[in-house]
Amino acid sequence: MIRCATLLTLAAVLFVGAGAPAQDKADGGVSLKGSVDDLALQDKAPKSGVVASAAGWKALQEAWGIKDAPKVDFGKTILVVATTRGSQLKLTPRLTDGDLKALAISTRDLRPGFRYAIESVAREGVKTVNGQPLPKE
Repeated sequence: MIRCATLLTLAAVLFVGAGAPAQDKADGGVSLKGSVDDLALQDKAPKSGVVASAAGWKALQEAWGIKDAPKVDFGKTILVVATTRGSQLKLTPRLTDGDLKALAISTRDLRPGFRYAIESVAREGVKTVNGQPLPKE
């Protein structure tokens, strides 16, 4: 009986926690995941892997149909963007000696369209992105 109650409690926690992805972390950061049916729109991802301006963020929102996107203070924050054709994507930005790298892991199963992940990082201390100067857009 205790096992059954424990499993039901665990299932309820997982079910309730499995809603829409959190758009604003507790620290005010951005964490978005989504899917776009039109594979051609994957080319709208920033070549540098980051969005560093409000204009770039607005263009990406419009291209990918991101609804109710959180506001971002680009004076303090930049957004790291990764895409995949696999069904799952995990994005982990890392800052080492001023160089920001986006570590992305995805599944190898190809699906129609593409998936994206967007994570915010503090702009402070970021000098380069993958060894290249931080882009203006």
